[in-house]
Amino acid sequence: MANSNSTPKTYYAPKGGHPPQTQLLSDRAVFTEAYAVIPKGVMRDIVTSNLPFWENTRLWVLARPLSGFAETFSQYIMEVLPGGGSDCPELDPVAEGVLFVVEGELSLTLQGEQHFMREGGYAFIPAGSTWKVRNNTAAPVRFHWVRKAYEHIDGIDSPAAFVTNENDIEPTEMPDTEGCWTTTRFVDPKDIRHDMHVNIVTFQPGGVIPFAETHVMEHGLYVLQGKAVYLLNKDWVEVEAGDFMWLRAFCPQACYAGGPGPFRYLLYKDVNRHMKLGGFGHR
Repeated sequence: MANSNSTPKTYYAPKGGHPPQTQLLSDRAVFTEAYAVIPKGVMRDIVTSNLPFWENTRLWVLARPLSGFAETFSQYIMEVLPGGGSDCPELDPVAEGVLFVVEGELSLTLQGEQHFMREGGYAFIPAGSTWKVRNNTAAPVRFHWVRKAYEHIDGIDSPAAFVTNENDIEPTEMPDTEGCWTTTRFVDPKDIRHDMHVNIVTFQPGGVIPFAETHVMEHGLYVLQGKAVYLLNKDWVEVEAGDFMWLRAFCPQACYAGGPGPFRYLLYKDVNRHMKLGGFGHR
């Protein structure tokens, strides 16, 4: 179904570089026992990483499993220069992934089928898939790569690969919000095959989460567009396009969208599986 929202979509993507020696060191970066905020100003050249079997590529690691914090996922912002990419991108056979393009064009070959993903492009890559990516254009391509170890359940089929674009999906209005709060869902929430959701949440100016959400799902929230004041545990934090928020389970959260345009973020959460047990009596 085509997206009825005609508002142009823009996505923030980091470019790296370094600030001058005259710039103040103070910033909004913070890491607590309940959440972390990585503001866009932190995403500089000096904090990039490289990966095996990727050419002309660097990445910013936004999240990785940390014992005692958020443990289920990793999230990267990939920057692939012209001619770059990988024929062997994923080395972990149990890792599933989501790609979301924020700038440029990416050629994805997934299970033998080629796709050209532009801004707003979204791909779900099941664990064990055969895939490769290339930048065949004259400009860099930047995209998010969210990875999670898939939790297979005997008797339930693994989810299938798919490629789409957010502009081809009708956002779902949250109840009793009159369109001020919508979610673009790439997977049916009732599809129990999936153990993670990566959605786009949109608030119109003045829209709010009207209560402090407190739940078992871990979150990664990358702000694609706009600004807001976000409740993280006990703290109200200003965030804007390019910032990343990383929440452990049960961290209270809410927000006020600041305007003048929509406030939008890419949201990861783990879903649809029993809680893993350990300790006394567990073998």
